[in-house]
Amino acid sequence: MTPKYRCPWVPKDNPLYIAYHDTEWGVPVHDDRVLFEFLVLESAQAGLSWLTVLKKRENYRKAFKNFDPRLVAKFTQKDVVRLLNDSGIIRNKLKISATINNAQRFLEIQKEFGSFSNYMWQFVNHKTIYHSIQDLKDYPTTIPEAHAWAKDLKKRGFRFLGPTICYAHMQAVGMVNDHSIHCFKHQRKNKK
Repeated sequence: MTPKYRCPWVPKDNPLYIAYHDTEWGVPVHDDRVLFEFLVLESAQAGLSWLTVLKKRENYRKAFKNFDPRLVAKFTQKDVVRLLNDSGIIRNKLKISATINNAQRFLEIQKEFGSFSNYMWQFVNHKTIYHSIQDLKDYPTTIPEAHAWAKDLKKRGFRFLGPTICYAHMQAVGMVNDHSIHCFKHQRKNKK
């Protein structure tokens, strides 16, 4: 059996990371609930490892009402206190408050654009950007499209979503194809 080659950032001995890479990372997403989930998780990750967030993902799903932005937008100070006492998530008051705020802003964008997906994908002209990553050192921390998107999000009142976090989100939801050229998940521009 031929071994599967994965992106160089995937630990060979971590089933959680491997499953995330093999089934989710870089797959184009247009479902608003899933996009909100990734926004919540990416902003929670700021300053921490992605593995920390992956391990707490199911707890986040419970704590944040299956990532339904309509429900999260209605959270009150009582919910903030509840979440600060929830050891299953990252207990950072600023990040928790930002998630509630971002849910409210998310709904505003849905109303304006018909969906968050329509809004978000415009920053890459509704097409995946393809990079030719060979090595770990080839991964950029951000790109101009992520800067433009982060600037617009900030203008709209979003928090904890700077250019680096926006770029990580773009990679996760397939706005950018950053699977290394040796990875079995890598796709060329002409492939579907």
